Amino acid sequence: MRARLPLLLLLAGSAVLYLWRLGDSGWANAYYSAAAQAGARSWSAWFFGATDPAGSITVDKTPAATWVMGLSARLFGVNPWSILVPQALMGVASVGLLHAAVKRTAGEAAGLIAGAVLALTPAAVLMFRFNNPDALLVLLLVAGAYCVVRSTERASWRWLALAGAAVGFAFLTKMLQAFLVLPAFGLVYLVAAPAAMTRKLWHLAGALGAVVVAGGWWVLAVELTPSGSRPHIGGSQRDSVLELALGYNGLGRLTGEEVGSVGGGGGWGTTGWSRLLGPEMGGHIAWLLPTAAVLLVAGCWAADRRGRTGLALWGGWLVVTAAVFSFMNGIIHPYYTVALAPAIGAITGIGATALWQRRREPVAGAALSGALAVTALQCYLLLLGWSAGLAAVVLFLGLPAAVGLFLSAVAPPAVVVPVAVAATLLGPGAYSVATASSPHSGAIPSAGPDRGLPGGGGGVVVIGPGGGPNGGGLLSAPKPGPALVALLRGAGSRWAAATVGSNNAAGYQLDSGVPVMAVGGFNGTDPAPTPERFQELVRSGQIRYFLGGAGIPAESGSDASERIAEWVADHFTAATVDDVAVYDLTAGAQR
Repeated sequence: MRARLPLLLLLAGSAVLYLWRLGDSGWANAYYSAAAQAGARSWSAWFFGATDPAGSITVDKTPAATWVMGLSARLFGVNPWSILVPQALMGVASVGLLHAAVKRTAGEAAGLIAGAVLALTPAAVLMFRFNNPDALLVLLLVAGAYCVVRSTERASWRWLALAGAAVGFAFLTKMLQAFLVLPAFGLVYLVAAPAAMTRKLWHLAGALGAVVVAGGWWVLAVELTPSGSRPHIGGSQRDSVLELALGYNGLGRLTGEEVGSVGGGGGWGTTGWSRLLGPEMGGHIAWLLPTAAVLLVAGCWAADRRGRTGLALWGGWLVVTAAVFSFMNGIIHPYYTVALAPAIGAITGIGATALWQRRREPVAGAALSGALAVTALQCYLLLLGWSAGLAAVVLFLGLPAAVGLFLSAVAPPAVVVPVAVAATLLGPGAYSVATASSPHSGAIPSAGPDRGLPGGGGGVVVIGPGGGPNGGGLLSAPKPGPALVALLRGAGSRWAAATVGSNNAAGYQLDSGVPVMAVGGFNGTDPAPTPERFQELVRSGQIRYFLGGAGIPAESGSDASERIAEWVADHFTAATVDDVAVYDLTAGAQR
């Protein structure tokens, strides 16, 4: 029990950090909360990932994350806690699994360091307290890495197949981003597994088959279901999951040519390696990123064979993912960087412990000292804009500790090590506590202290055009007043209302508890429904109200939502309810 106490304390601390005042964020990302609400009330909506119980359109991701939230909401009721707690528990599980994976290659101390770094990375704290798909993505990828570590020990095809299955389910969480770890997984097994090359190649082929089966069964089921018998695939112009995976959520993210996007085509920031260290993303992930780079190189020299295997695994994960994030031209948000946190934690743990074991050698002592000095300077720079006093403390602790590590022959470890750990974790830890102390909502949450920005947190948040009534629009959900809620609840139709944009629909649906159609999907640029189909639904009495105005302009994609809004304005009379334009689509209101 005493031997497990540090791990138990780490997991308990992570749980407190991720669960403390979790309900302050309310519905958090209303887009996914609405899908969870829909899944809690309709098994069809749950399976396809629809944003409303009547099944008009899906979220623009594969639905594994909404499956978890939908089941939780079905069991415990539709409320912020039932939707957010699963992500917090995924965070604790990710910390535990990372510890277990790193421990197998570098020992207990390395595992604890890796887990602590992940637990205190601001991007991780943000996502493990939020309901975007990234929490489940991280958990599944860390699980996959653990399985790869196990597979390399005895050339186990079973563990390797489990790794493939984990990546396949990660695809069902956030599509092609899940595959960024595959090069590292495959190369490490080829090099490190104790078996003949031919046998290892067969094992890899089987693992690839597991990826395809675990990630492809749902895609096949959707593609074989006729369009009229399921919701439209959100984010797709041709109602196809494959188009979504390869286009809007695939190659389009690299090229910047996501059809139906808003703000793309170079509108997502300057590319290059400095992107991850810049003011928009730095506070989320950059605290130990330069440190990990130093320890990756130095650790490969200092570690034993098992340690080098771990460094190759996590280093490959870090390099490939960081390169894609740095140079992709399409949609990217700072919170995506949570995918780097497990690799940074693992490399820090493995590299630091390997160098510490050889600290009396000049090269190891210099590398260890240099890594800590880089950490202190990086944290100082990131803290300056928030707390100059804390920045000074980190520098005051870090630089002398770096000297002590270099002079390890005379500096007492009982003093140097605690100071070095404090200098390493104080900056990201304080920023993470500030993140946990701030409520977050909207489509683009941001880590750090609450500075009154949309979404909460301290990063840069870019709000797109098309802001709707009562705070609604492209990236945030409206808060309907009591009169409008009562009106929607009394609609008595398949869809109580329709409105342009998924966040607008989510706000009305979550507060009223009745289905609201998201015309045009997230950006309002999906051809769902077509104007002809919308008019047919109105004539058959399946949609009672239309809320709001013309909606969200875009550079590409379908203009169906604009034409629907124009048709409604031309044929029906608007009334104002709680400052929202409401069109009654029943025959008596038609002009």
